[in-house]
Amino acid sequence: MLANSFTDESTDSLIDQFRASRDHSTELLNGLTPEDCQSQSMPETSPIKWHLAHVTWFYEMMVLKQFEANFDYWNPNYAVLFNSYYNIIGDKHPRAKRGLLTRPSLEEVINWRGNIDKRVVNLLNINPRLEIKNLIRLGINHEQQHQELMLTDLQHLFFNNSLYPALDNYTAPKNLSFEKSNWIAIEPGIYSIGFSEGVFHFDNEGPEHKVYIQPCTLSSKLITNNEWLSFVNCGGYEDSRWWLDEGWAWVQRENVHSPLYWIHDLDTNSFNEFSLAGSLPLVGNNPVKNISYFEADAYARWANTNLVGHEGVRLPTEFEWEVFAKTQAPQLEDMFDCLWQWTSSSYSAYPAYRPWSGMAGEYNGKFMINQMVLRGSSSFTVLGHSRPSYRNFFPTNTRWQMTGLRLARDV
Repeated sequence: MLANSFTDESTDSLIDQFRASRDHSTELLNGLTPEDCQSQSMPETSPIKWHLAHVTWFYEMMVLKQFEANFDYWNPNYAVLFNSYYNIIGDKHPRAKRGLLTRPSLEEVINWRGNIDKRVVNLLNINPRLEIKNLIRLGINHEQQHQELMLTDLQHLFFNNSLYPALDNYTAPKNLSFEKSNWIAIEPGIYSIGFSEGVFHFDNEGPEHKVYIQPCTLSSKLITNNEWLSFVNCGGYEDSRWWLDEGWAWVQRENVHSPLYWIHDLDTNSFNEFSLAGSLPLVGNNPVKNISYFEADAYARWANTNLVGHEGVRLPTEFEWEVFAKTQAPQLEDMFDCLWQWTSSSYSAYPAYRPWSGMAGEYNGKFMINQMVLRGSSSFTVLGHSRPSYRNFFPTNTRWQMTGLRLARDV
């Protein structure tokens, strides 16, 4: 249960973390116009303004409404406008129409945020009970998730602008200087997976349990753009042999020929890659990103047949990935803070899983169907947010997230 799940900490420390998180969200507005913050590029994304409002709604509904004496809404209409998927709370504005919310203005949302921030800090000082602290810890981590989504959604929005605009003052991640990849073994045996009680973690990371890992190896690096170019140039997107049936239908329906943000220059027969730094020449040694599960799985099938030394390659299970991360992460530069990495594991509950009680019970559990697990974190993820047990999850056709792949190999 959320009320007693995590180790207590000082009120001052939690307030500092809360303020830092809230400040970081508004810092992400630097270089953006109100118009940038209003628009929505597809139903799966949300406007920047909506993200800022929703994470504020979270504190108003989850914390203040339950525990603040003489609670009153800043604006009762916001309870509907900025609800995401919490059916227990009530009605929601349609997700695909969030970009139509021209009111309230961005300025009004910022003012609302300031009001809620003061009230949350005041509540913590007056009533620092563990149940409230745990909800605020959840709120901080929830906002960090949306800070990452703000960047991924903004990148998709800018990509749909023919000017291919760059975000002012954006610092692109450094290029990675990979050495030749090698296969690193995981010894067969029984391993602990997941998180036990104590330090903050999401409900879907537990309970801790045992799994048996078959003998296998995982690659010391992510698949690169150059490696993906070989797949493209060999007709990988035009050959049904490498694709799951649903994936092949998706490729044909969506006319997919390369990763999402690759821009093909027909005159030079080369690729640029779009990022928040704008459209720049593709860097061959960097990890390939913005690929779907379908593409990651197809590449593994293609490599298994076409690349020397890749017999038996596949996507790792999420459990293999977690064991690998716990033992190898310090030696590898791309396990975390680089790309989310597709696994072959369907998103489902661990043995003896129980969702949190109360309103937080809708946070993760009800999405445990028709999605695949990703592990790690991306260059857009707030530092320190992820960990080896962290379970991200998306549908099989998702590409606007910072997603890549690391191969595993049967022994």
